[in-house]
Amino acid sequence: MNTHDFGAGAARSARRPAPDVPSERARAYASVSLWLATADDDLVAADPLAGDREVDVAIVGAGFTGLWTAYYLAEARPDLRIAIVEREIAGFGASGRNGGWASALFPSSLATLARDADRDAALRQHAAMRASVDEVIRAAAAAGIDARLAKGGTLTLARTATQLARARAEVDEARAWGRGEDDIVLLDAEAARERLAATDVLGATYTPDCAAVHPGRLVRGLVRAVRERGVRVHERTAATRIVPHRVETERGTLTATHVVRATEGYTTGLPGHGRAVVPVHSLIIATAPLPAGMWDEIGLARRETFTDGRHLVIYGQRTADDRIVFGGRGAPYRLGSSTRLDPRAAARTHAKLHRILVDLLPAVRDVEITHAWGGALGIARDWHASVGLDPETGLGWAGGYVGDGVTTTNLAGRTLRDLVLGEDTALTSLPWVGHRSPGWEPEPVRWLGVNAGLRAMAAADAEERATGRGSVAARIMAPFTGGH
Repeated sequence: MNTHDFGAGAARSARRPAPDVPSERARAYASVSLWLATADDDLVAADPLAGDREVDVAIVGAGFTGLWTAYYLAEARPDLRIAIVEREIAGFGASGRNGGWASALFPSSLATLARDADRDAALRQHAAMRASVDEVIRAAAAAGIDARLAKGGTLTLARTATQLARARAEVDEARAWGRGEDDIVLLDAEAARERLAATDVLGATYTPDCAAVHPGRLVRGLVRAVRERGVRVHERTAATRIVPHRVETERGTLTATHVVRATEGYTTGLPGHGRAVVPVHSLIIATAPLPAGMWDEIGLARRETFTDGRHLVIYGQRTADDRIVFGGRGAPYRLGSSTRLDPRAAARTHAKLHRILVDLLPAVRDVEITHAWGGALGIARDWHASVGLDPETGLGWAGGYVGDGVTTTNLAGRTLRDLVLGEDTALTSLPWVGHRSPGWEPEPVRWLGVNAGLRAMAAADAEERATGRGSVAARIMAPFTGGH
């Protein structure tokens, strides 16, 4: 195996940063992930806040949530004074580190949403997520952003009899909700292997509702787009406190009618928000570009994103420059909600991901791994993403995407636009709007519980391999992970 060191704290790049990158800090940002290294951007932090300012809308966090919110607000109301503060650069967090799936996945199941609201509301949320995939594509094109998007859908391979039974049950349940073959379909083994020639394939589910995306190009394109529309994006400006109508930073204070918290996995660093979410790390590797002949053998001709039916999540995509980007969960949660990766845990997880990838696609065994990185995603206590705005305090928020944020952030941005403007729309009536998740337990109970959950999912996969039956551990954990 020809690889770089899997022990990267953030990313290990096979290529040195381009010589025209003007600063050591920009070179460090380029090393965060494949996506930022190839974002076609100099990654120079711009416009740090210089003293106190008054604005109409202050946004904390220049990831997808904050940038989409600013983009849609500026489009709807060019007269609004909008400012974003960001500790590092736009896209430094999950928006520049994810697996590049713009999918219709939502962390809470339809059954969970229906229990919280009703059946119609749950289906409206699902429809809004499906439509948001197309909206990401449309909005990126309208803003002149080449995010290397390809709407090839998602294959979820069934590679054991237990996974195949689960795939059939998923499609049956979808039909019970009125979801047709345009939404999700069951493929037999031959049809599945025609799309992706992985090992041990018994079948697959396929949904068209996902686009492979270069998230670094998208997030850096969005920051340029909002600046062109008059939004001030103050990079290298860390928020130290959020209170009604005020964002305090190390460089000055923003006073605003509305304040939007868009900090996702980094939320716990804000005073008063230490138990709002837990930051759980997802780790990713990327291969060198594969030759055309190898792709003829592997498939993914439409750049389908792919996973399989195991419990401990994996995910992959074929990039526009013909790499495989492949990631998964499994890195342990760190005490105190730290967003820093443990280098030794990262090394182990990256190496395990490579073994899983080779097991899926043996042809890539000797292909160089050029990049390895990871990042924190935010999980609410009830695994329920939410968006909202308190009209009394002017405080808005969105997050808890559980790793499904590339599309969900777009829906959040449009919803926050409507909430800030005081408009009653189809988006503001969706069941995730105004949802309040309970806080996580204090430490060390939080550390014990989250890591026990991660180990339980790994154990569930081992249990199924050993018994050939559905995992008891997975059924027990389902109510705690957004399932039934």
